[in-house]
Amino acid sequence: MNSETLPVIDVSPLFDTNAPARAAVADAIGKACRDTGFFYVTGHGIPAALLAALDGASRVFFALPDAEKNEIAMIHGGRAWRGYFPVGGELTSGKPDQKEGLYFGTELPPDDPRVKQRMPLHGANLFPARPAELRRIVLAYLDAATSAAHAVMEGIALSLGLDHDYFFRLYTRNPTILFRIFHYPGVAPSSADWGVGEHTDYGLLTLLAQDSAGGLQVKTARGWIDAPPIPGALICNIGDMLDRLTGGLYRSTPHRARNVSGRGRLSFPFFFDPAFDAVVRPLPEDASRIADDRETRWDRQSVHGFTGTYGDYLLGKVSHVFPNLRREVIP
Repeated sequence: MNSETLPVIDVSPLFDTNAPARAAVADAIGKACRDTGFFYVTGHGIPAALLAALDGASRVFFALPDAEKNEIAMIHGGRAWRGYFPVGGELTSGKPDQKEGLYFGTELPPDDPRVKQRMPLHGANLFPARPAELRRIVLAYLDAATSAAHAVMEGIALSLGLDHDYFFRLYTRNPTILFRIFHYPGVAPSSADWGVGEHTDYGLLTLLAQDSAGGLQVKTARGWIDAPPIPGALICNIGDMLDRLTGGLYRSTPHRARNVSGRGRLSFPFFFDPAFDAVVRPLPEDASRIADDRETRWDRQSVHGFTGTYGDYLLGKVSHVFPNLRREVIP
């Protein structure tokens, strides 16, 4: 393991379009995106009390009997792709992950046009009967994290020499929101089993909250490094679609997690992605470069050859994560 650490960036100036420090924040974000693709964010605006409430309610849920958790199993979520999955129920690179989890997304009513059109991954969430407060907490967290992600994307736009609202106008006015609550049972330090194996994220941006157990590792150009939790900070990383949009200038970075703390580990990844029907095109030439990076990527797959909408791309990934849900989600 490498002893280097990820940069820590205070993104609070990004919430004020007149803040003089915005340029410095954008510069720091740009450097991190070109180097590690990962950085810590402080000043993100998500209240500590909300994070604590999310942690507490999640622990109550995962302590429930399996039969009760399975009352909201993902098979009941249908095309909305929401609900609970057990340990081993999610695959990474074809291997079962050693984690269980809950899938959530933007809460949409039945009369929302996207739901009426039967757009995959859009609809209502599945919430458990216990703890009843999880519904309120998750919906509040979705709102707060969405606000934080919009702000960080403004910083990314500025770091690329683009208008601050570039991504909002073209991609994220109605973002695809995928929020997960993962519980990793503890494994022995000698175990070869990963909670989640090496991978990159699919979309634009991920904001990750994690508990004090740690276990996240990031693969930089100089080797694997630990990314332990910092109180009050989130971990931010860019995904394959931002890699594609920038032509490889900003690289999505492989990462993995294993819980050797001796107790259960919780993590809360919030995926902030383009609108489902947004056509993904490279950025203007001066904000990107073209690269065929398949020989250096963890999966030997280039993201730069993809054409179409973000929804087309995302649905192409669904069958690899949950093969048994393919018929429900993919038209």
